[in-house]
Amino acid sequence: MKKWAVWLCSLLLLLPLSACTNDGGQSGKPLQKVRLAEVTHSIFYAPQYVALAKGFFKEEGLDVELTTTWGGDKTMTTLLSGGADIALVGSETSIYVYSQGTADPVINFAQLTQTDGTFLVSRKKIGHFTWEMLKGSTFLGQRKGGMPQMVGEFVLKKHGIDPHNDLHLIQNVDFANIANAFASGTGDFVQLFEPTASIFEQEGKGYIVASFGTESGRVPYTSYMAKRSYMNENKDVIEKFTRAIYKAQQWVESHSASEIAKAIQPYFKDTDSAIIEKVVDRYKSQGTYATDPILDEEEWNNLQTIMAEAGELPKRIDLNTLVDSSFAKKAMNK
Repeated sequence: MKKWAVWLCSLLLLLPLSACTNDGGQSGKPLQKVRLAEVTHSIFYAPQYVALAKGFFKEEGLDVELTTTWGGDKTMTTLLSGGADIALVGSETSIYVYSQGTADPVINFAQLTQTDGTFLVSRKKIGHFTWEMLKGSTFLGQRKGGMPQMVGEFVLKKHGIDPHNDLHLIQNVDFANIANAFASGTGDFVQLFEPTASIFEQEGKGYIVASFGTESGRVPYTSYMAKRSYMNENKDVIEKFTRAIYKAQQWVESHSASEIAKAIQPYFKDTDSAIIEKVVDRYKSQGTYATDPILDEEEWNNLQTIMAEAGELPKRIDLNTLVDSSFAKKAMNK
């Protein structure tokens, strides 16, 4: 929590920057520019790329400028300092910001993914995996304080494993270097996102043995959020944005993994199409992609329980304090 306090204290003094400009769009109609910061670039966010690829944002009169900010703290820094209008990031970040006493909190308004997106990868091929096999092993986990790490610990405890006493837990490797560290020989098990997990399996570098998303249940893993001040001043933008996301969620729900993979391929040019399809199918089959943008109370409470188990929850916060589902409900009604 210390690093959140350091960068947040300096940012709270910054004035919000204006965000909306107009640009030429379809049929000569002006498009409203929206700067969107995503925490990482991943097939995990397939509905978002469908919304871009299928022109759902443009249909709503929005010109979405997408930037990858690589990490929850950097994404929130970008949003709070006015470098982005909307952020796609884990909902836990809004709790961290609120706990510091900001007068302009970050509000979750649309959910994109509803389960954890990581998988447990073993260095050795295991015929019949049981969680007991992790005891005494070296486990290369995710960054402390982030949702992947908190979910990882939550699942281990669920299976009777004390992550700090029953195994050797490594948490000091940067997110971008975790896969490389495992490939170089660090750890018996590693917690990885797709498509890295499937690529490792294809190359014989590791084998997927379990899904943290399946084990942890539904949580608002990644949601769209904006500062309350921006939402108050740009309600039409938030409404249009949410409607475009809902269209994409419904499209993903009603189309095959093959069709989805083909649609988002331009956003993953360096990834083999077969891998994209495999990853999409895996996420779809375990219910990772939310089928609507509503973040409900059960998911919100589950998130805070996971944070509390990891010792990272500053205090419990009521759903309505940091979640506004009115735009999601309006999008669904239309």
